[in-house]
Amino acid sequence: MSPTVPHPDPLARLAAVIESRKPAHGGDPEKSYVARLFHKGPDAFLKKIGEEATEVVLAAKDCDHGADPQKLVNEMADLWFHCLIALAHHGKTPADVVTELERREGLSGLEEKALRKALARESGE
Repeated sequence: MSPTVPHPDPLARLAAVIESRKPAHGGDPEKSYVARLFHKGPDAFLKKIGEEATEVVLAAKDCDHGADPQKLVNEMADLWFHCLIALAHHGKTPADVVTELERREGLSGLEEKALRKALARESGE
């Protein structure tokens, strides 16, 4: 896709912006929150992931007691955003996650978990 035509996938567009904020691409920690997180290192964005995950859990529990579900959506957006930063740090994209979800499609959760354990055992031998 040409650089002048926006990518149709909002996660891919956001991932591209995050990528552009890396120090290697000129991200300025004085002007960009994402660049600041990259500059501070993994502990900074991993801490944010933990905080946002907790906020998602609390918002979901609040929804069970009548709170506005939009709060859950807002907190989930914050979590996904910070997870995208972690993916970018490790050279991965939302498409990599989608590919993995597609790979798991049709597997029961129990089968998939057993397969992962078996593969881990094989690689550890």
